[in-house]
Amino acid sequence: MGHKVLVVIRHIVLTLCFWLPAPSRKKLERWLRGREEYKQLGKADWVLVSWGKSGRTWLRVMLSRAYQLKGGLDEDSFLEFDNFSKLNGELPAVFFTHNNYLKDYTGNSEPLADFRGKRVVLLVRDPLDVAVSQYFQWRFRMRPRKKFINDYPIVDTEIWDFVRDETVGVPRIVKFLNGWAQAIPEHGDVLLVRYRDMRADPGSVLTKILEFTGTGCSAEQIAAAVEFARYDNMKKMEETKFFKGTGTRVKPGDKDNPQSFKVRKGKVGGYRDYFTDEQCAELEQMASALDPIFDYRETQT
Repeated sequence: MGHKVLVVIRHIVLTLCFWLPAPSRKKLERWLRGREEYKQLGKADWVLVSWGKSGRTWLRVMLSRAYQLKGGLDEDSFLEFDNFSKLNGELPAVFFTHNNYLKDYTGNSEPLADFRGKRVVLLVRDPLDVAVSQYFQWRFRMRPRKKFINDYPIVDTEIWDFVRDETVGVPRIVKFLNGWAQAIPEHGDVLLVRYRDMRADPGSVLTKILEFTGTGCSAEQIAAAVEFARYDNMKKMEETKFFKGTGTRVKPGDKDNPQSFKVRKGKVGGYRDYFTDEQCAELEQMASALDPIFDYRETQT
């Protein structure tokens, strides 16, 4: 059964179950979404895992362009899951996930339990930058339904309260990443990619990912992919709705509001622009609980 069919089934089931209490509807929707993800995972050649707002869209655009050039695909095509592999068998099916719903379907609470047997690229970013970026995603782009099923605030919340929130802020992000850090030694087949490294040398990081996942591209193709995914070009592509078939994923929530763009700043250490020195110190103390595997402390020097 295809992914699109499962999505249609989810919408039908939820429509028919509108009468259920809110907690039951949430549990049912998360289970249905988990089933959809599980089916994709089984067919994937490799997996990209990240917490939301960790730079996945930028990496995805680079991957899309590299695969386009390797496979002779249209420039405005966007890597979704298996759409590229269906057009060219040399290209992989890639499962992109924030690992939100799988455990609701499988019942596995250990982070890597559902991914055994798959090559996993784990993309990580400074939890403080992630929390700030997630705030703007929540405020200007996130649909009410997503807020509901993922336990994000429904009412207006200030950025300072949001980033410190145990459910959606820095503490939750640190907990998520630490869970992965503990599981990586047992899994083995995981490539850790740091956002700051990608910013410093995107071509080198993209090369490592392509080699790790088994679909090598030429140096020229990688250089072209990096150039294609430059910040200014990404911004322009979002403004012009360049990529076809992406829905709202690579489009601004409000073209007149810079904070509503998917491509917003991408700055390393940008969280400092929003808080006082004292507040930054408090947030940095929260983030210091992050496992040393992520080399978080280097970003504070």
